[in-house]
Formats: sequence, structure tokens, C-alpha cells
Amino acid sequence: MSISPAPEPGEPEGPSEPSPQPSDAPPGEARRDPQSPQGPDGASDPSATPTAAIPYGSPHPYGTPTPYGSPAPYGSPAPYGPHTPYGPHTPYGPYAPPTPVNPFAVASLITGILCCLPGVGLLLGLVALLQIRKRGQRGRAAAVVGSTLSGVGLALAVLLLTTGATGWMWQNVKDGVREGANLSLAKGDCFDSDSGDLKDAVHGVRTVPCEGAHEGEVFGTFTLEDGPYPGEAAVRDAAERCVDLRRFYAMDDWAVPRDVDAFHLTPSKETWALGDRTVTCVFSSVTEHGTLTGSLRADQTTLDAHQVAFLDAAHVLDAAMDTAPDATYVEDDLPGHKAWARRVSTALATSGSALRAHAWPATARAPLAELTARMDKARALWEKAARATDADAFYVPYDAGLTLIEPRTTVPARKALRLATTPPDPGAFDGGDDAADDDTADDGAKV
Repeated sequence: MSISPAPEPGEPEGPSEPSPQPSDAPPGEARRDPQSPQGPDGASDPSATPTAAIPYGSPHPYGTPTPYGSPAPYGSPAPYGPHTPYGPHTPYGPYAPPTPVNPFAVASLITGILCCLPGVGLLLGLVALLQIRKRGQRGRAAAVVGSTLSGVGLALAVLLLTTGATGWMWQNVKDGVREGANLSLAKGDCFDSDSGDLKDAVHGVRTVPCEGAHEGEVFGTFTLEDGPYPGEAAVRDAAERCVDLRRFYAMDDWAVPRDVDAFHLTPSKETWALGDRTVTCVFSSVTEHGTLTGSLRADQTTLDAHQVAFLDAAHVLDAAMDTAPDATYVEDDLPGHKAWARRVSTALATSGSALRAHAWPATARAPLAELTARMDKARALWEKAARATDADAFYVPYDAGLTLIEPRTTVPARKALRLATTPPDPGAFDGGDDAADDDTADDGAKV
């Protein structure tokens, strides 16, 4: 092998042409190159002087080198250049930042999972898919899932609207609210019930104007203590408080029609579990399918000061009269009747003092003076009955004192004060025989 001279600048570089062998070389003998430092047998000739160092373009132990910038042959090491085994350098270093997730895809997924605004979730998903395709962002799976969920929600909403299912569900909601409407009834409200009878189970009530016909009127409410359901009997006993509330709402019993009585709506075991603790006291007719017309309210909001003063004094006496013993005859319970007579005597003294202390209008002074005089005489008789030693000694002052305070004796004073003048029960104070109340009074109605 011979070494070709280096090409001149500008000449193309290529493989060296082999030197022609002289024709006079004996066969099988290599011709010695006068410029080679080796002899014909390949040994080094010490007498030979090297002409120069290996020039550019001499054989390379790994093959012929390629010029700068040209591709290296297969198997040759790549020359140093702008490329590295790890890819191109970037402003952030040798590693590129991660591809961002499309925000519309995330919004579509959240909207689809929450099932709120299904149309919006579907629209967000479509926008996300378009942007992901153009920008090469991530989030395709989230956009597809969100769009699917939102599309299903939108289809269900359209189905409910077209089939009328929403109206059916709304009706059930209204029925449920109506079932618990008794909890929202307030003092002074007039109402009708779905069942049409307050003496039986009430399935729902709705307020109506008091001026027209209605089934009931609320005269008071109160709340039972919290805790486990105490039982139907305990709730009914607690509802007896309505009797006291009645006097504060309809202060003039004479103005309440005879066919009207007090009832109460109480929590049932089922409504108690839902948080119902309210007892509602109502007026209602005792006749079948009876109704009320107008309000029965007669208290400080509807009466003047003179009327209220008279009724307050009357209530003191009425409360004492209502404490009569259970025994009808004095012989069966003389101590009980004597204690009752003393309570009535004390009430007469209290009521008389209150009536005399009030400044009555001129038209009511004479009848009120006559009434208080009768009450003073009655007080002395009831006090005598309270000191009786036997039944006969009790009856004589008792009968005389009861006659002096029977309801008809207050009619002149009531007329002068423009109050009702028809007694609700003429025999209400005719002793124990006629003092019993109607069996239906304060009958509880469960809600």
C-alpha cells in the first residue's frame, strides 16, 4: 500500500490511486520504494532518513476521517458538534417542561361528576377537545368523561321535563310540606284541613282568611320538651295547657258560640322523629262538618281597657268556681266542699276590690256598683258555708250565695260595657249537678 500525496486545496478528496508496478520487477519480489523507511522485507532501514511527518490525509487507524460537518460513516464515532446524545439544548436545560393539562377538560370533568348544569359540562368538554387537538395539551380522557356524564345528565333532565315527572315530584314535595303545615300555624291563624274533621287524624292544613268560613282558628301554641317520644298519653296530658291559653285569647267566654270547643293538634310518633315538638291549640265546631265564620279573638288587641278590666275580674271568680270537688253531693265530701267555698269567698273579695278600683265610664258606674254590692253579700255567705259543721249547715248559705252570683246578674254591667249578654251555659254555676263539661271538650287530634 502506498501513501498518496495530500490533495491541493480545493481538490476533491477521494481514494488514492495505486502506484503502477514496474514491468522489470522479478516475479514474487516486491519493489522497494525509495521513499519508504522500510526495506523490501518490511524491516526498518536505519540508514533511511524520513522525509516528513505523516501528512494530512494519511491513513487513520480507525478509517478515513470525514471533513467537518459531513456525516460520519456507520460505526465511526460522531465528531463533536452541536448535537448531544440527549437531544438539543433548550433554555430550560437538556429536559423540556411537561405538557400542560387543558383547564376546560378539568372543568368539564368536575361539572359532570357533580351533575350540576349538565349542558355547561358538555359544552366545556367539547371546547377542551378542540383545544387539546390544536395545542397538543393533555386532558383528553377528562374531557371525554366529563362530556359523557354531562350528556347523560342533560338527557335525563330533558326526559323529566317532557314526561311530566317533575310536576309529579313537585306535588309530592308540596304534599309533604302540607303534612307538616301545623308546625307553621301561628296564634290567630284560621285554617282548613284536608281531612275535613279536626276530631280525627289531621293529614294537612292550610291557612285561609278568618273572614270566611273555616274549620279552625289557632288560639295558642307551645313547644314540648325535647327528648325521646313520651307516648301518646303523655303528649295528650301536656296539651291540657290549651285550657289556660284559651282564656287569654277569647277572654269573653260569652262571645264564643255554643257549638265551638277547644281542640289540640299534637305531634305523633312519626312527626316527633322529624323534630315536631309543637302543640297547636285551636277552636273548632263540635258539629259534624261544622265551620266557623269570623275570628273568635277577644283580648287586649280587640277590646278596650274597660272591657279587659271587667273580664279580668270575672276570670278570677270563674277560676275559683271551676275548682269544685268531684263529689256531686256535699254529704260525700264535706271537707272538699268547704275548701271550695273558701276559695270562692276569697275570689269574690279579690274581684270586688278590682272592680271598685277601676275608673268606669259614666254609663257603667251604676250597674258596676250594684254588681259589686251583690258580690260582697255573696262573699259573706260563701264564707259561712266554708265554716259549716255538716251538710245541712253548708247548703243554706251555699244556695243563697250561688244565687247572688249567677251569670244573669252580670248582664246589666256587660250591656253597659258593650260585651256579649247571652250566657254560654245558663246552668254553669248550678252546683255540681250541672257543672260537668261536654265529653268532647279538649279532645286531642293527632297530626
